[in-house]
Amino acid sequence: MTRFPHALFASAVVLAAPALASDYAQLAGLHKEWRAFQAGPMTAQGVPDFTAAANQSRADGLKQFQARLAALDIAGWSIAQKVDYNLVRAEMNGLDFDLRVAKPWQRDPAWYVSVWDSQADTPAHEGPVHPLPVDLWTYRFPLDAAQSAKLTGELAHIPGLLSQARGNLTGNARDLWKASRRNIQGQVAALTALAAKVPPADRKLQAAIGAARTATIDYLTWVDAQAPSKTGPSGVGKEAYSWFLKNVQLSPNSWEDEVAILHRELGRAHAALRLEEHRNRALPPLVGAQSATDYDALQKRSVDEFVAFVGNKEVLTVEDYMIPALMEQAGTYKPPEQQDFFQIVKTRAPKTLYTHFYHWWDLAREAKRPNVSPIRRDPLLYNIWLSRAEGQATAFEEAMLHAGLFDDEPRAREIVWIMQAQRAARGLASLYAQANIIDLDAAMKMQVERTPNGYMSPNLPLLASEQQTYLRLPGYGPSYITGKAMIDKLFAELAEKRGKDFRVKDFYDEFNRFGMIPVPLIRWEWLGADDEAKAMGLRM
Repeated sequence: MTRFPHALFASAVVLAAPALASDYAQLAGLHKEWRAFQAGPMTAQGVPDFTAAANQSRADGLKQFQARLAALDIAGWSIAQKVDYNLVRAEMNGLDFDLRVAKPWQRDPAWYVSVWDSQADTPAHEGPVHPLPVDLWTYRFPLDAAQSAKLTGELAHIPGLLSQARGNLTGNARDLWKASRRNIQGQVAALTALAAKVPPADRKLQAAIGAARTATIDYLTWVDAQAPSKTGPSGVGKEAYSWFLKNVQLSPNSWEDEVAILHRELGRAHAALRLEEHRNRALPPLVGAQSATDYDALQKRSVDEFVAFVGNKEVLTVEDYMIPALMEQAGTYKPPEQQDFFQIVKTRAPKTLYTHFYHWWDLAREAKRPNVSPIRRDPLLYNIWLSRAEGQATAFEEAMLHAGLFDDEPRAREIVWIMQAQRAARGLASLYAQANIIDLDAAMKMQVERTPNGYMSPNLPLLASEQQTYLRLPGYGPSYITGKAMIDKLFAELAEKRGKDFRVKDFYDEFNRFGMIPVPLIRWEWLGADDEAKAMGLRM
């Protein structure tokens, strides 16, 4: 990707001629330019620049890009092309939101974390990430000379970025500041583990790791020293939250709509769970794997049975990547005291969680068959894929319950409803935190209390990680449930439209072809239903 040098960042945009033609190819070209602009500028030392002057250049350049996008005449374009246009528009709105409201470079010390040692199950990193993440999970050890040099170069920006952070972080967001300690400590741990994997003879890489680790420890000390002075709210507030949903996430919902949806789904999941428990009251409790050997065998059997089910029952087309993609997420056995929410589920009834791992099928499919659209080919910025990625993963849990996947495992049906309740509970808590009605501690407490049967530990790291992520990005926490609601609606509408010709397998196979884009845009393109697009003010 082309990067703008700092001195040329704004002028590269200002001097560009406005686009006036109606050719869709101009959108693709503009999108490529936009992505390069969004990632810059850089300092002379190769460090992402988020100083006040650089951010002013961003704001000025953004206006130019928005004007060029608005100048495109899209009247004669197909719906698919208009969808792509509005995706680019949403990405630009995302930067606008960051500059006006979120300001992660100013409010969130965790935003300056660079090192990631595991892959997210979504198209891109979950939540805000600066332009130069170091994804250690993409490397295979031991490194060859080329990979060592590449990683050395990727780590080089960390000391300079963390030094710059001290001047940029002038915000007063108490919870974001307090929660960031975990992320910064995580970078120290990741760099320590990385050093142990690299031979001492690889001096350049070892030096880069050492410099990054020392800078991260110093940064953590500075963050800790500043923390007591931070007293302000961390949520963006209801009005800004609703603006972000409509203009960036391309959701027809408001903050109030999401609260209503999650309250309804939380109650529904709890009620369904109690009815399942009543039906199963004479059955023995679900115990699950008690050893590593039992655990490994259970994972293999569950994956095989799940993939066989979706194929034999004509749910969707089985692909050769499906079993390997799921088995890579099998993990290892942990004793009960170390089992967080998802480990409890995976130890007792793993098929229920493997339905949510539709995520990994999405990633494998997109890697194997990239979308033909140049706009959809790479992950959308600002997690604009949320309703599609998290919504479908969550919707597939209950869909497979109704399709019969757990007919021979009645107690597993209970786990599905516990998972649905947990996602509704944490999303609802995050909504109140974003509105500054409660703080992060209260949000975590709400999530624990409203997750059934003690499955959500108040002490294991998962809880803090989830609520922090949802505080850092508006819309993320509720997206599992709100996205599911959108997909349920789409499923029902397509079934009604096709009548006796409707096939479940057709739904999922066709649904996957639209790419990782917001569900309301899939609905517009697939069904021609433009009511939500109009309500969101999309350009049509």
